[in-house]
Amino acid sequence: MFIFIILSLTLCILLQTASPLLNILESQLIIYIGVALAVGCMVGNRVKKSATKIWHDVFASCVLLVWFAYWHPLFKDDSPVFFFFALYFVFMATFIELFFTDQHQKIDAVTLARMQSLAQHIIVQPWAIMSGILVSLELLEHYLLYPVLMTLLLIRFALFSYLEQK
Repeated sequence: MFIFIILSLTLCILLQTASPLLNILESQLIIYIGVALAVGCMVGNRVKKSATKIWHDVFASCVLLVWFAYWHPLFKDDSPVFFFFALYFVFMATFIELFFTDQHQKIDAVTLARMQSLAQHIIVQPWAIMSGILVSLELLEHYLLYPVLMTLLLIRFALFSYLEQK
């Protein structure tokens, strides 16, 4: 999730410096391109499972840009929601990258079996979570739904990364 981490960190920096690039990130073109790429990543994830890490990373990055472009005009310029959520995503994705990859030697067989059965459950399938994230962007009155679903996607990514090593 390196693209997502770098993009989230860049968004934090741009917000703190009140960069003029924020006007470009708020354009309708970013929304259309981001949604198209996000849907393409969902399809790609279903079709070509060998590149799941890349599909997750690009999807999360595209949706972050769409979320910012779609939601930022609705809030005041000094609203901390964008800075703190982007910073939260940086810490969460970095934590997952550091502590959940290359840890397969520290698990017992029973826990592994439970994790594999959880990974097969429909509610934690990547396409279901990704669809929920796209729908959450439209639900403007539920501003916490997007970060919660992105956290669930990051956890699902960690589960996939962990099980892929087996």
